[in-house]
Order: sequence, then structure tokens, then C-alpha cells
Amino acid sequence: MELKKIKEYRKMMQRELFDRMLPFWGDKLDQEYGGMPTFLDREGKPFSSDKGVWFQGRVLWTYSYLCNVYGARPEWLEIAKSCKDFMNQHCFDTDGRMYFLVTRDGRPVRKRRYFFSETFYILGNAEYSVATGDKEALADARRVYDRVVELYENPDSDPFKMPPKYNPEVRPMRGLANVMILLNVTSIMRRCDPENREKYDDRSKKYISDLLQYHYNEEHQALFENVGPNGEFIDEPVGRTINPGHSIEACWFLIQEAEAMGLGDDVIEKCLNIFDWSMMHGWDKEYGGIMYFVDIEGRPVEQYEHELKLWWPVSEALIASLKAYTLTKENKYETWFHTLADYSFEHFSDPEYGEWVGYLTREGKWQEPVIKSNHYKGLFHVTRMLVMCDHMLADLEAEQEEEE
Repeated sequence: MELKKIKEYRKMMQRELFDRMLPFWGDKLDQEYGGMPTFLDREGKPFSSDKGVWFQGRVLWTYSYLCNVYGARPEWLEIAKSCKDFMNQHCFDTDGRMYFLVTRDGRPVRKRRYFFSETFYILGNAEYSVATGDKEALADARRVYDRVVELYENPDSDPFKMPPKYNPEVRPMRGLANVMILLNVTSIMRRCDPENREKYDDRSKKYISDLLQYHYNEEHQALFENVGPNGEFIDEPVGRTINPGHSIEACWFLIQEAEAMGLGDDVIEKCLNIFDWSMMHGWDKEYGGIMYFVDIEGRPVEQYEHELKLWWPVSEALIASLKAYTLTKENKYETWFHTLADYSFEHFSDPEYGEWVGYLTREGKWQEPVIKSNHYKGLFHVTRMLVMCDHMLADLEAEQEEEE
């Protein structure tokens, strides 16, 4: 990649982060009850007063991460602490599991079987402990991490006895989401809790093995979302359907861990295959952008929203393509990075009100009415992408300047 282009992209990433993303969120903190409002329209006005629990953990992580990368700022720490305190005060049930949705003042509305509320709590507290030196936050992260590991290894240990989505006696399955989020959580715990590195290395190897052994499928050239207990292909929509964005996110999680632990070239090769396959299946050759869901055999997809273009798959693909280019210097990954950057900044970025629009039609038009934030959409994915790409580009810039 040419030095001039690297510098242009760095400016673009920094401008998007500091001029559009962070100003949108800077005045949103709930000063009365704590935490961050979750449901916001294009202008940043709330359309519901409820608060997502995943969302609070993600905000805690994001602002703590910003402090650890760019230097602590009082306004960032205030937001992070408010979300941390809100979760500790309101978001745990008496059984130790966390809620999914609470009211503005923290009363429980909804609880789900999945442990993603817990994983984002872990990420946020671990990152906050580095930003502030708060040992209690790290202890909380360790405690909940151990609980989630136990839930993954032994689902029957879950005190929240909600039945699984599919009858395991008729259709037993492994899901990609649980193992890939645990891989990322473990990576961040290692960075934030280095005295327990050996423990996290062991867990990471386990999750990498599970992910590649069961979900990586060379015959179908896909990383499957749902497989049988031993990685069997399920010839039903639930088995044939892939989520290209999820696969791409798993790809860069794997690359990051492979680099951190010095794993062999065979793991990196599989990571690159995952990216190549996912873009082959997921990139919309007619309108651009990444399809939300795709049937691996080109058959009908159950999810009615499968044609939508979402903010997060392109964010993950920008990270993954730049990581792949940094590793290999292959032109195809540079080309993908250019293509993804052009598409995403043109279609998702909102120059008038800031932030990114959450959902596009297949043709690339904003889905109306515009959502800037909900259960799943917020500042987490885009901000993470902007920061990570900024720093990968900085490394490429230094490398180029040294060569010249």
C-alpha cells in the first residue's frame, strides 16, 4: 500500500472517530440513573427508555479501550464508570446470571439464555481495570469469566434453566457464537490480566481447536454457524445458512490469537481461507456490501432480513482485510480494504448528525426510520474498527517510512 494512501486512510479513520462518532455519544450519559441510553434515532433522540445490558458492557469496554490507546480523558472515564456501576447495581439476577434488558432505572425486563451480557461485562471490567488500576473491576472480570467458561463447558451448570432454542434430543448442535466470543474474551483477559497468561493461553488453544475442528469446513468452503456435535453438516436451513460477518469477525479473532501465541502457519492459512470464503459468499456483486445471511447452496434463506446490509459486518471486514494485508502484503487484501472502506464510509457514515446508520436495504439506501442505536447497534463495532485500523495503518506507515 502506498504511503500516501496509508496516511489518507489514517486521517479518514481519525476524523470519523473524533469528529463524528465520539461527539454523537458525548452528551448521552444518563445523569440521573447512570448508564447509557440504548435506543436512539438518527439525531440521537431516544425512542425507548429501556437499557440494554450488552450495550452497557460494550460502552464500558469502548471508553476504557479509548483511554488505554489514546490516553485517559476525564469524560471517557466518567462514561465508563457510570456504565460499570449501573451494571453492578442493576443487571445481575439473584442466580448470578445477568439480564438482557432493564428499565431506565434498572428494573429487570428481559433475560436470555445466552451469556453475552456476561461476556461484555467481562470485557468492559477488564479493560477498565487497565485504564484505572481498579483491582475490584479486574476481580469482577475474573469471577464472571470463570462462570462463563463453566457455562460453556457444562451447560447443565446454568442456574437459569431456560430450554435451548432447538430440542437437543432431536437436533443437537454446536453454535459458532459462543466459542468465538469466548476466544475474544480470553484474548482481552490475557492482555488485561497478564499474571494469569498461562491460564488464558490454555483456554485460547481450546477455543481455537473447537472453532476450527467443528465449524471450519473445506468441502463447503465455509465457517458454519451451526453444526452437529462433532462438526457434522446439517442439511437444513439452520445448518446451511452462514453469517458472513460473523465468520469474518471470527477470522480476525483467530489471526490475533495465532499471532499472540506464535501458532503455526497452518492456522493463519485457515484464517485467510475463512476471510476469502466469507467474502466470496457474502459480498453482494450487484450492489456492494455484505449480505447478512446466505445459504451456502444458494437456496432460500429463512431470515427475512437476510438481504439487509448492516454496519457491523463491514466493520469486521475492514479489520480482517487490513490484518490479512499486514500479514501477507497480498494485493487482494489491499483491494478488499479499499473496496470496503469506500463502501462503508459512503453508505453508513452520517455527515450531518454523526455516528453510522445501522441498517441499509440491499441496494444501499438507509432503512427508514434510521436507527443509530438499539440492542445490538451502538458505538462498539465501529469505534473498535476505527481504533484498530488507525493503529494497523500507523504500523504500516512506520514500516514504509523506514523502507524509504
